[in-house]
Amino acid sequence: MTSSHTSKKQETKQDLPATAWAVLGLLSFPGERTGYELKKWADSSLRFFYWSPAISQIYAELRRLEELGYASSARSGPQEPRAKRRYTITGAGRAALSRWAADTAEAGPPVLKHGLLLRIWLGHLAEPARLRAMVGEHLERTRGELAAVREALEQAADVPQWAFPGLALRWSERQHLAELELGEALLADLAELSPQDGADGRQAGGDAPTPG
Repeated sequence: MTSSHTSKKQETKQDLPATAWAVLGLLSFPGERTGYELKKWADSSLRFFYWSPAISQIYAELRRLEELGYASSARSGPQEPRAKRRYTITGAGRAALSRWAADTAEAGPPVLKHGLLLRIWLGHLAEPARLRAMVGEHLERTRGELAAVREALEQAADVPQWAFPGLALRWSERQHLAELELGEALLADLAELSPQDGADGRQAGGDAPTPG
């Protein structure tokens, strides 16, 4: 192996995207799992505080992790009606994941992309009743998500290995409760606006709502 190939491989290991580390993190818990099982776990855990990658992205990251020696896989035996490839973390993968998890570098700010608020921001182009309905729909979805978080918390409660995922889920429960409170406050704010507020897409005096 040439020195340039070695340095490229080392650089690749250092520059893994956060999603790759998340997939490797799912493998760090006891047991072997298929890509489908990893997707189900991501949907019932990761999506509440990070995001749940598509199944195609999970398999892409699994291939990358195998190439780096961080994960290994094997096909199931003939006792199963359909052959499945199960993945597990390697010793090198666990060591690399431990270093990444303990890295003192700034993890970066949380990224908020709130689709509802983008529409509220453009509320001068919508009917007030429709805006209120959108907020109501958002509140209903959030209540459903909160119920899902609490269900995941119940499942994790009696599993000692899931103590830290449980903390993340507890944070997510609080975040959803806060989202409900913010949504109710937004409904109250919308109710206080007069029909003329924001008309024609203009602020008072016609100026943009920015300093300067």
